[in-house]
Amino acid sequence: MEEAGFTLDFGDDNSGLFLKYLRRGSGYYIDVGASDLVAEGKIPVRSGVSIDHVTETSVVLTDGTELPADVIVLATGYGSMNGWAAQLISQDVADEVGRCWGLGSDTTKDPGPWEGELRNMWKPTQVKGLWFHGGNLHQSRHYSRYLALQLKARYEGMDTPVYNLAPVHHTS
Repeated sequence: MEEAGFTLDFGDDNSGLFLKYLRRGSGYYIDVGASDLVAEGKIPVRSGVSIDHVTETSVVLTDGTELPADVIVLATGYGSMNGWAAQLISQDVADEVGRCWGLGSDTTKDPGPWEGELRNMWKPTQVKGLWFHGGNLHQSRHYSRYLALQLKARYEGMDTPVYNLAPVHHTS
């Protein structure tokens, strides 16, 4: 895949996909059938260069390369959860929530201090009534039940203490 232009890494400490997912919520790719096509050059990949313009039949990159294209996929990554909160609600709310995802591992996109559990995911945040639910299909299916049970318990007036309401160390 690297020879075909796909940038590969296994995390700052070579811990792999799952910890990249937990620490950043991004920066990983799970092969769902396209890896062989990328490796064989049937799906062209270009990293580290921008699109200059698109024509009716191709994409022209800033380095002058013209790639014939029927379909263009811009795999630009995911936006941060609190970045979306800033756009959809307000910057003040996003700053009050702080970062989502990450453990405080002090690796790329997961600054310390160590927190020991995911920041602001599937649990109460510093903003009363604001909860975050996200991730891939597996994570969403798994954690949707726990999130729903917590919300239902609160709705029914049950005492539902949390291990630790995440302190805000980093704003968006």
